[in-house]
Amino acid sequence: MNLRPAILSLNILLFLCLAAAAGVFFLQTRREYKQLLLAEAQSRRQLVEVQQKLQEQERILDRLRNDPAFVEMAIRRRLNYAKPDEMIFRFETDVIDLRRSEDTRSNKPVP
Repeated sequence: MNLRPAILSLNILLFLCLAAAAGVFFLQTRREYKQLLLAEAQSRRQLVEVQQKLQEQERILDRLRNDPAFVEMAIRRRLNYAKPDEMIFRFETDVIDLRRSEDTRSNKPVP
């Protein structure tokens, strides 16, 4: 007759262990779900950015196909082309800015 309380205690202990394991599993699953939601949101933002970039490139491509003035401007800008009576002036601002930042670090006067 003393066996009945021992079996009942064992069943309760087994139930509590299973409930704790289920709780741990639920918490891990919940954490993974939140991480997946964050990854999805980041992917959606990247998708929007890439779609905007694609639309801009499609607009440029359409203008290159249909707008001769835009084609001329793009060729002039990228390839430094000029008409026979024109002169191109190029200013190397990057080199000047780099030299100034190096001179300010070394406390030399900037020319």
